[in-house]
Amino acid sequence: MSIGCCLRRIVVAGACALWAANVAAAQDSVEHFYKGRQINLIVGSSAGGGYDTYARLLARHLGNYIPGNPSIVVQNMSGAGSNRAAGYIYGVAPKDGTALGAIFPGAVLQPLLGDTAAGVDPNKLVYLGSANSDVYVCYLRTDAPVKTFKDTLNQEVIVGASNPGATTYDLPLLLNNILGTRFKIVTGYPGSREITLAIDRSEVQGACGIGWTGIEAMHPEWFAKDTVRVLVQLSNKGHADLNKRGVPRAGEFASTDDDRRVIELVFSQGVFGRPFIMPPGVPADRVAALRKAFMQAMNDKTLRGEASKMQLDVEPLAGDDLQTLVTDLYATPSRVVDKARLALAAKPQR
Repeated sequence: MSIGCCLRRIVVAGACALWAANVAAAQDSVEHFYKGRQINLIVGSSAGGGYDTYARLLARHLGNYIPGNPSIVVQNMSGAGSNRAAGYIYGVAPKDGTALGAIFPGAVLQPLLGDTAAGVDPNKLVYLGSANSDVYVCYLRTDAPVKTFKDTLNQEVIVGASNPGATTYDLPLLLNNILGTRFKIVTGYPGSREITLAIDRSEVQGACGIGWTGIEAMHPEWFAKDTVRVLVQLSNKGHADLNKRGVPRAGEFASTDDDRRVIELVFSQGVFGRPFIMPPGVPADRVAALRKAFMQAMNDKTLRGEASKMQLDVEPLAGDDLQTLVTDLYATPSRVVDKARLALAAKPQR
């Protein structure tokens, strides 16, 4: 063996040893930081709804996979379509890895498509990951006068919603302004739990923009007793079960290519149906540890078992993949973005 070959092997072995030592040091540093600490998980909706349910499911397992095993405490901060929670994580929460947020995907798109300043730059947020890809739907009481999605083009129907930035507000508004539906949107409900209670009390006739899996989990009796029916899917691909049942997708009703592209842009948030975020500036080694722990927790057998019993879909999207997806969304051509922004304004010029 030549001297040069031996030297190369020594150099490679030394580099590998240095890399291993750096990895071990980073692990030790993260473990030392989190040992005995508490992580606050801020949920941008009220307790009992779908987003809260997913957050509490994750919180029961996430700490097991973070070096140092910190405790995870869930806190609810509803308001402004989860923009209040997003703003807190972005500008107020500590940037040391002890604050996480669970927000509506609409809050990620709000600064791109909204007509008011959101105070949050989603490209600067750090994404932990998403718990699943969601398929949003419109559903109505079966005693409502509207029986099919086509009926909404000619007859008014009352739906409950949170506020601008929440899918329960933005998606029916989009349908009104792009497709010409006649959804009357009643705002002010803190989350999906309050909206479904309003449906039970006949305060409103239905809702648009709530994830299909959340509905099944919270109200299986609705569909068993046929008191509520799914009207349309607000998704680019749809849910396999709903596709088999013949439930239409809203994009099928677009009359022009531009209208279809706008619908696809807004519906893209369903790909990251339940995003978890961190503030800008969290140290890179803690970000890496938390992202790894998130995927491990979401694939934990016990978590999956709990999710199955609660009829929750778990299809995690890794944090770095979500980060790339958000960057790509914010690179959408301005022509499409401008039309989508107009479609999400309360009084668009048509």
